[in-house]
Amino acid sequence: MSSVNSTPSHPTAFILTGIPGLEAAHIWISIPFSVMYIIALFGNCIILYIIKAERSLHEPMYYFLSMLAVTDLVLSTSVSPKMLALFWFHSKEIYFDSCLIQLFFVHCFAAIESGVFLAMAFDRFVAICNPLRHSVILSNPVIARMGLVILIRGLVISIPLCFLVKRLPYCSNKVIMFSYCGHGIVVKLACADIFIDTVYGLTAAFLVVGFDVTFIVLSYVMILRVVFSLPSRTAGFKAFSTCGSHICVILMFYILSLFTYSLNGFSHKIPLYIHVIVANLYLLLPPMFNPIVYGVKTKQISSRVLAMVPFNRSK
Repeated sequence: MSSVNSTPSHPTAFILTGIPGLEAAHIWISIPFSVMYIIALFGNCIILYIIKAERSLHEPMYYFLSMLAVTDLVLSTSVSPKMLALFWFHSKEIYFDSCLIQLFFVHCFAAIESGVFLAMAFDRFVAICNPLRHSVILSNPVIARMGLVILIRGLVISIPLCFLVKRLPYCSNKVIMFSYCGHGIVVKLACADIFIDTVYGLTAAFLVVGFDVTFIVLSYVMILRVVFSLPSRTAGFKAFSTCGSHICVILMFYILSLFTYSLNGFSHKIPLYIHVIVANLYLLLPPMFNPIVYGVKTKQISSRVLAMVPFNRSK
């Protein structure tokens, strides 16, 4: 006789709650979130357009910046439309397959973004520590292969997450106390042992972030050694200043990532709505922040953006 409290297969749909405890304020919370998403869309599209149109920007640093812009567009778009529909129209239902696709894109492109940051750190390392061979080491075929490896790594890490979620049986509770589908959030609804799912999710996140952060730090240690060994302080400062925008976006991404995982570990002590808001900011703030930082700190991009403004053109 089959059990009435569980189903042998996955449910047709889940119910997203948005931000638990703050449902009455959803319409107000949607304002900053929608502004962040719009800025991320326009900012990253402008970055991509400028790099494609300006031949002087067809260099390794800007190729990696293009990869970052595409990643940010996908990452923010994977969660924002459904989240805003939930806030504005109370569209809480998400089909199981749609949830699985969203889960895949969130985890895959978060891993890709981390990999792009590592590639950008390597680019700065070569540019400062071995400038004469920069164009040889980071030739276009090498950059293409690096991008392919980063993409494949994201796929290899994320596809098993989807299979792990799909194989589980789910109980009568279909309510996801979140505004999007994440691996750790969805598997908690399963009426089965999720030890393998939990171990794999934590191990994958630890290996990706641990590997990337370790080599990013090593790259900047080597960069600082070269900068401090330069005879001219001005030359050293000028060389290191090219890393400023990269350091800013890296800190933003990994600090929010660390904060999100820390809150997840202490979820019983911290209100759930704080956890959900921080998790949303982790997926929305870097995509908005990255094009602004590069637009302000990179002269070639900022001058081209100003040239696109009608007021400046008329002058």
